[in-house]
Amino acid sequence: MRKNIVAGNWKMNNNAEQTQQLINDLKTAVSGLETETRIIIAPTFVNLALAQNNAAGSSIEVAAQNMHQAKNGAYTGEISADMLTSIGLQTVILGHSERRTYFGENDATLTEKVTAALENELEVIFCFGELLEDRKSDNHFNVVESQLKNVLFNLPASSWEKIVLAYEPVWAIGTGETASPEQAQEMHAFIRSLITDQYGAEVASNVSILYGGSVKPNNAEEIFSKEDVDGGLIGGASLKAQDFTAIIKAI
Repeated sequence: MRKNIVAGNWKMNNNAEQTQQLINDLKTAVSGLETETRIIIAPTFVNLALAQNNAAGSSIEVAAQNMHQAKNGAYTGEISADMLTSIGLQTVILGHSERRTYFGENDATLTEKVTAALENELEVIFCFGELLEDRKSDNHFNVVESQLKNVLFNLPASSWEKIVLAYEPVWAIGTGETASPEQAQEMHAFIRSLITDQYGAEVASNVSILYGGSVKPNNAEEIFSKEDVDGGLIGGASLKAQDFTAIIKAI
C-alpha cells in the first residue's frame, strides 16, 4: 500500500547552524502530529551527517539530493551510494530538473544512477517532468512517458518497492506558476496507467507519486486531495518550518 510523503528538497541552502536550527524547529512542530505521512528532508551533502544525527529519534527522515553512479574513484567532488548508506541514509533524490538542466544529466546517466542506488538498497525519489514548451505544444505526455520508460521501465517489478516518483512540471518550479490540481491529477493518473500497462495494477497502486511544482500552504490541500497525488516534493516552502508543517498537515 502506497504511503503519503512530504519531502523537502533544501537545495543549496542552509549552513550547519541553520540546518540544525531548522531541524529542531521541525521536530518541535511535528512532534504532536498524529499522521502516517512520511516526512523527509534533503539537506546539502556537507550537512547530511549532522542532519541524520539531529533527526534521530524523530519522525523526520533524511535523504540526499543526488549521488554519483560509480562505487568510488577519481570523481572529484562526487558522493557514492556507499558513502550515503554508511551514515545511515536510506533515500536519495535522482533526476531533479535542476540536475538535468544545469549539470547535463540525461536518461543514460540516470539509468546508471538508479541502478547503483538500488544495488545499495537505497530508495530512489525519481524526478521527471516537462518544460513549458512541451506543455504548450501538447507534448507533455510524450516527454513524461519517455523519461519514465527510458530510465525505470527496464527494472524488475521487485525494484519498484524502492521507487517513489516525483512529477515536477519544470515550468512550475520556482516560477510562482503551479499546475492546477486538475492538471496534476491528469498527469499522475497517466503516470499510474503507464506503470499499470508495464507492471500491472498491483505495482502501480503501490507506487507513491508526488507532485513537485511550487506547492505552498495555500494550495497544498487542494492538490493533495486528488486521488493519484500522494504528497509533494517541496522546494522553497520546505525552508520554513511553519510553511513545511502546514503542508504536512494539509495531507
